[in-house]
Amino acid sequence: MAEAAAITVLGTISREHLECPICCCRFADPKILDCLHNFCLKCLLELISRQQPKADEITCPVCRRVTAVPDTGLQGLPNCFFLSNLVDEFNKQERLLGDAPTDAPTCEECDEGLEAVSKCLDCCKLICTKCLEAHERMKSMRHHRIIGKEDHEFAEALIGPQMKGNLKCYKHHDQDICLYCETCKTLACAACAALDHRGAEHENREVADAIRSHRQNVGEILQMFEQGREEFKVADASLSHARNRLRIKVARACKDVTTKEEEEISKIRNKSRHLRDKVTQIGEARDRKFEEVQKSNRDKMERAEQIVATVNDLMQQADDFELLDLKPKVMHNLEFQKELEFEQAQHDLSFIGVKCQDIVADTDIGEVLQEENWQLKVEFGETGPEDGKLERPAGVACLTNGDIAVTDVEKWKLMVFTSTGEYNKNVGGEQLNNPRFVAVTTSGLLLVTDKNYVKVLDSSLSVIRQFATSPDDADDKTNVSGITVDKENRIAVADSERKMISLHHLDGSLIRNIPNDMVAGDLASGIRERLIFTNVSESKLICTTYTGDEVFNVDTLLDGEPVCPFGVCCDDAGDIYVSVDSEVFDSYEVHHYSPNGVFIGRLARGLHNSYGLTFTQSGELVVADKESVKIFQRV
Repeated sequence: MAEAAAITVLGTISREHLECPICCCRFADPKILDCLHNFCLKCLLELISRQQPKADEITCPVCRRVTAVPDTGLQGLPNCFFLSNLVDEFNKQERLLGDAPTDAPTCEECDEGLEAVSKCLDCCKLICTKCLEAHERMKSMRHHRIIGKEDHEFAEALIGPQMKGNLKCYKHHDQDICLYCETCKTLACAACAALDHRGAEHENREVADAIRSHRQNVGEILQMFEQGREEFKVADASLSHARNRLRIKVARACKDVTTKEEEEISKIRNKSRHLRDKVTQIGEARDRKFEEVQKSNRDKMERAEQIVATVNDLMQQADDFELLDLKPKVMHNLEFQKELEFEQAQHDLSFIGVKCQDIVADTDIGEVLQEENWQLKVEFGETGPEDGKLERPAGVACLTNGDIAVTDVEKWKLMVFTSTGEYNKNVGGEQLNNPRFVAVTTSGLLLVTDKNYVKVLDSSLSVIRQFATSPDDADDKTNVSGITVDKENRIAVADSERKMISLHHLDGSLIRNIPNDMVAGDLASGIRERLIFTNVSESKLICTTYTGDEVFNVDTLLDGEPVCPFGVCCDDAGDIYVSVDSEVFDSYEVHHYSPNGVFIGRLARGLHNSYGLTFTQSGELVVADKESVKIFQRV
């Protein structure tokens, strides 16, 4: 059974690694092209005969790269010794297992297909009876070592000579290879060095030193490639996000157009269709551009991976002499690293929107917004103790009916306003003692933090249940600093005192605690089960997964100076928006980051002590700003 298993394994290895890609048979006299792919010499000869009239170069059938044919023909291409030895050893093991081919070996000197009866150890060729006679008649071969079929070592001889000790010189067969000429990029023996590689222009090095230097150079280049791999991942992720954000914005823009169309359906049906098509066309054009860049990056990376995989195989499997023999080709192939650059996403191209307007006569229904800009749309909240007036707004959330819920930490109340700023109602007293942070579930329930509790309010703003965010014995060690809820209605609560985020089901039951020493600010739900939170004192924006693995930890800066982050929220594409306080510029602003924590730009400048941030269902940004609430829209 073990022998059968070994035979099966050998067969698999042969098919996967020892067969020529052209003839699908085991390599025979394998040659290496400039691209480092290996093929049988016979297969290459047949291939180049079909590629006439360009007989001075040959195209690799695997990667289509071109290799110049040496002056001596394809026979002058480098031999792949490690593959030849591996095939020989493989054949030997098959013979030992009784699975070797039953056909007798044929002569390698003639084309008559006669059975080989001897092997010349100096020529490394199997020869028949006729060729043996000719071999012995030639003066230059008279002293070659011949092993006959009757010799007990014939089976070993058929496997091929094993490389023992130093490699012999190609020109001086009795001399060991001991040097490598850096000038000529070739191995040499002492005789070669004295005759062909002498003089100040030739830099001869001992083989050990040359291979050590070669391995070090290759290692450094491969290490640089690893850096390129990481850059590719960042670029690819940014392009994927930009494309996804573009699709979301295109969909939202089309929805905005449709809404305007429905308002003035009798006048604008045809023009709205034209504008949607325009938005879609721009979106498709930009998406194609993103796709082209992404495909180009991936193609570069795929080609680089192929070269690296081939070089790694060669570096692991080839012996030192062969590595040095192939050094020019290896280093030539590794030159791709110098040009391995990946194009990043042009974030501005991932935004598209519309600016709708009233239609009069032949006026267009709106215009396509191809750049993202913001302006103040609505501001509300007079200062005063009366109902409907604000003293210190903190948390904001948009209800499913479009109303805006605002917590006032001076009045200890929750107030509700319409989207245009008209006061509706407030909640306080017995239901809410100290409301601070708010969030809304996908089903329209309002979540409010009230000291160490989260209270759940229905559409009529009545408390229907509550749950604690910390154990009873931790009440004096708790400081809730933010709350958020994801699309699966999982609730996350930040506790800056206990340095953790607690994750709960909608009924309040605990899913898990996520400890993190950097928890010291507001909290938001990002894409792919990520939590984004701020650290005011350290000027940090941090992102972790639901299992506590850190995704990024970045400094919040403005012109190289640290700014203190407070409120944080995410839009429907996963982009991050943070309100920051800059002592240098004496101003609060809202900064825009990608889902991977890359700073994109500034918006909503000139604010005052802002904390709460959220988005309306139509994509407008709502900011709780000291004594008022401001709503910003894209223009």
